[in-house]
Amino acid sequence: MNQPAHAPADNKLGWMLDETLRMPETRYAILLSADGLLMAHSERIGRDEAERQAAGMSGLQSLARGTAEFCGDPDTTWRQTVTEFDDGYVFLVAAGPGAYLAVSATQRVDMESVSFRLQELVQRLGKELTTPPRHGQVS
Repeated sequence: MNQPAHAPADNKLGWMLDETLRMPETRYAILLSADGLLMAHSERIGRDEAERQAAGMSGLQSLARGTAEFCGDPDTTWRQTVTEFDDGYVFLVAAGPGAYLAVSATQRVDMESVSFRLQELVQRLGKELTTPPRHGQVS
């Protein structure tokens, strides 16, 4: 089966997501495109489950962006959604042009620390997502 262009089989950005999960009480992390395709996933979540969650997260960010004017300005930019469940939280943040980062955590997570760490990761991912790949060395 061929992989979509933005879902490389090698999961080359997965290591960056794994670094984020070194925080206590975090569970899984995925990087997805706006259309719900998986771009990278942490080691703790299998590819099939990560793909399923990416599709769901795409819908979640779309709903959040669609209700942005509820904040008062119809042109406001969506940045982050935090969803709470009985067993924990899902953080969903914009991670660059057409990319989103989702991280799940337990109820005991330090939400402020996770939000801060995600913003740091978004900065790093933004550079990776906008830097063209090298195909050879320059002399």
